[in-house]
Amino acid sequence: MEQNYYQKEIETMPVDKIKELQSEKLIKQVKHVYENVAYYRDLMDKKGVSPDDIKGIEDLHKLPFLSKADLRDAYPYGLLATPIKDCVRIHSTSGTTGKRVVAFYTQNDIDLWDDCCARAIVAAGGTDEDICQVAYGYGLFTGGLGLHGGSHKVGCLTLPMSSGFTERQIQFMTDLNATILCCTPSYAAYIAESLKEQGYTPDNIPLKAGIFGAEPWTEEMRRGIERDLGIKAYDIYGLTETTGPGVAFECSEQKGMHINEDHFLAEIIDPDTGEVLPEGEKGELVFTALDKEAFPLLRYRTRDICVLSRKKCSCGRTLIKMAKPMGRTDDMLIIRGVNVFPSQIETVLLNEGYQPNYQIIVDRVGNNDTFDVNVEMNPDQFTDTVSGITSLEKKLSNAMKLMLGINPAVHLVPPKSIARSEGKAVRVIDKRKLH
Repeated sequence: MEQNYYQKEIETMPVDKIKELQSEKLIKQVKHVYENVAYYRDLMDKKGVSPDDIKGIEDLHKLPFLSKADLRDAYPYGLLATPIKDCVRIHSTSGTTGKRVVAFYTQNDIDLWDDCCARAIVAAGGTDEDICQVAYGYGLFTGGLGLHGGSHKVGCLTLPMSSGFTERQIQFMTDLNATILCCTPSYAAYIAESLKEQGYTPDNIPLKAGIFGAEPWTEEMRRGIERDLGIKAYDIYGLTETTGPGVAFECSEQKGMHINEDHFLAEIIDPDTGEVLPEGEKGELVFTALDKEAFPLLRYRTRDICVLSRKKCSCGRTLIKMAKPMGRTDDMLIIRGVNVFPSQIETVLLNEGYQPNYQIIVDRVGNNDTFDVNVEMNPDQFTDTVSGITSLEKKLSNAMKLMLGINPAVHLVPPKSIARSEGKAVRVIDKRKLH
C-alpha cells in the first residue's frame, strides 16, 4: 500500500543523520537543564558530570537518571526549566500511585507534541478528508488534547468528545460518519459492545481506523476490536512526563511503534543495575526529551519493559521501533513468589473466548497470598446452574495455571457486572500491605 507521512524528511531520515541531529540537540538540552534546573544540576554535580562532558549521544550514559520519585520530590515547580510566564499549559498524571506529577508546556512544546500526534494519525491512514473522534479524556489527562492537536494539524474534522456518554459517542460517530476513533482500548471494546447491542455490524460502522493507547492491551484484544468495529487498530505510546501520547506510534506494519527520535532519545537499561543494554535486549525503557523547553526530562525511567529494534520497516520509516511494552517493573504482581502480569490473564481470557472484562484481587491471609480473578461471562455463556458455572470456572483456572504457573480462584460473574471504565480500566486490586 502507498505510505503516507506527515513529515517525510524526518520520518525517513537516514539513521546516521538522525543520530547527528540527536547529538546536536542533546548537547544543547543538557546545557539548558544544567543552567535552569537546580534539582537536576545537583544530581549531575553529585555524579561528577558537567555539560562539557556531553559531546554527543555516546555520552548519554554519563548522565544521572530521573525517576517518578524525583518528579514527586520536585513537585510542583522543582523541574521547571523556563519562567512560568513562558508556560501556557500543564498536564498531570492521575496520581494513582502517589503524589501527582505536573508537567509544563511552552507553546513550542505543544506545537511539537501536536506534530508527533499528527504523525501517528497520518501513519494510521488519516488525511484532511477524515473525521477524527477523540474519545480520550480531556483536561489534565494528556490523551484528549494530544490527539485533538494532532487531528487539527492533519486537517481532520475533529470531534472533541472526551470519554464517557457512550450513547452520544455512538450518535455522533454514526450521524457524522467518523472515520478514526481515538480512545483507550478498553473503551473501544466497550463502544464496540454497545454498537453491537444497538444492531450495528462492522459493515455499517463508518470507522476505518482506531488509535488506542494509555493502557496495556494484547494482540488478541486488538484483533477482537478490529473484528467488532471493522477497522485497523493502531497502538500509540506516551507518558505525561515526557509530553503525552505520540512519543511513539504504530504504522501499517503493526509490529512495534516508531519512536519520534528527533524529539525523544530512547535507551534500554537493566532495571536492577542501570547498565545500558544493546539493541534487541529486553529491559526498562528510558527517555530523554531532546527539545522540550518547560519540562525537559533527561534519562527518565519509564518502568516499561520492552525491546528496541532498527530492523527495516515496510512502511519506509527509519525511526527506531519499540515493542509493545511487555509489562512494567512496577505493576508486575509477585504472587506466591511468581511474577504475574495482568496482560497474561487477558491473553488467557481471550484465548478461551471471554471478553477482557476482568478484575484481579490479591490479598494476604496469614502469610499466604490469595489470588482471585473475577471474570464476566459472555451473554451466550451465561448459565445459572451451579454445576455449569463451577465447570467453566475450573477450566479457566486450569488455563491460567498453564500460563502463570500458579492457580487463581476464578469467579465467573454475570454479564456487565464488572464496572466499565471509560478511562483507564482498574484491573488489579492488591489488598496486601507489602510496604
